[in-house]
Amino acid sequence: AVLTNADQPRDALIARNFGATGIGLCRTEHMFFETDRIEIMQKMILADNIEKREQALNHLLPYQMEDFYKILKTMSPFPVTIRLLDPPLHEFLPTKDKQLGKLSLNLNISIQHLKNRISSLSETNPMLGHRGCRLSIAYPEITEMQARAIFEASAQLVQENNPSFAEIMVPLVSSLEEFKHQKNIIEAVAKRVRKETNTDFKYIIGTMIELPRACIIADLIAKEADFFSFGTNDLTQTAFGFSRDDIGGFLPDYLDNHMLPHDPFQSIDQDGVGVLVKIGVKKGRQENANLKIGICGEHGGDTKSIQFFNEIGLNYVSCSPYRVPIARLAAAQSEIIKQQLSIKGIQ
Repeated sequence: AVLTNADQPRDALIARNFGATGIGLCRTEHMFFETDRIEIMQKMILADNIEKREQALNHLLPYQMEDFYKILKTMSPFPVTIRLLDPPLHEFLPTKDKQLGKLSLNLNISIQHLKNRISSLSETNPMLGHRGCRLSIAYPEITEMQARAIFEASAQLVQENNPSFAEIMVPLVSSLEEFKHQKNIIEAVAKRVRKETNTDFKYIIGTMIELPRACIIADLIAKEADFFSFGTNDLTQTAFGFSRDDIGGFLPDYLDNHMLPHDPFQSIDQDGVGVLVKIGVKKGRQENANLKIGICGEHGGDTKSIQFFNEIGLNYVSCSPYRVPIARLAAAQSEIIKQQLSIKGIQ
């Protein structure tokens, strides 16, 4: 199957018209950067106690609920995989003096105090730092708000006879304990919303496999997860130790000297990263034969990568809306090749 990466209904509709049968990655952090939300998000981040943080999250809840309602409705009855908040918190905070001045006035705190608070959130290597599920373990109320928004949207759609199917994805998991922590919160919220709305709705809970350790212990995670989605962008970063944002500075040297056959962020590195994916698929399905497995990184739109993913038994690829036609063609061609090889093998 070919799904799409989409955060807005308009992108979902474009992909659906191209033949996508669901959303494989809806990045919720993109929804917080709009003008009417970013200041509330900043208040939540800079809150100095849980009461203030929950107050800000309660203001964000209706926005998130509306976001999920629209995107689930646009893609109905196909599934929508919603990734919980992933990036480090500093990405939502201002850096320029004019923006800092405005925020200090809104929060009624001094610019120096604001700068000190922002500095305390900074990290030396934020892509390997306090983000993904680590963030939501420190601030479980974030997961609670996002889960409630998803389930309230799902309940409303069911009441309107619009079938919806949310697949909730926990990012950056590296241990079973992390996943169970988040799963318990999500299931508790689902139970409350079902009772409050007297409505039953469908959902499943899975994780993004984007760290080598997650691939190695995939059998343990599969005991609790309903699906895996390989985030091959970060998996490539963590497997190689390459920064996706900075590789351009030395990639030409590697290509010119034949140290790499191609950019590993454009086409999957089958000998290294690909082996990690194979391990994750094999160990995951050994523990859970019904485990749904896909990929939502940039490789989901690459022809060679799609053929590889089909060969190792993934259920779907997910790519940007305008790459859906290419991905569908590549998926069809790879399936034909797979069947031809199977027939030759039988003969």
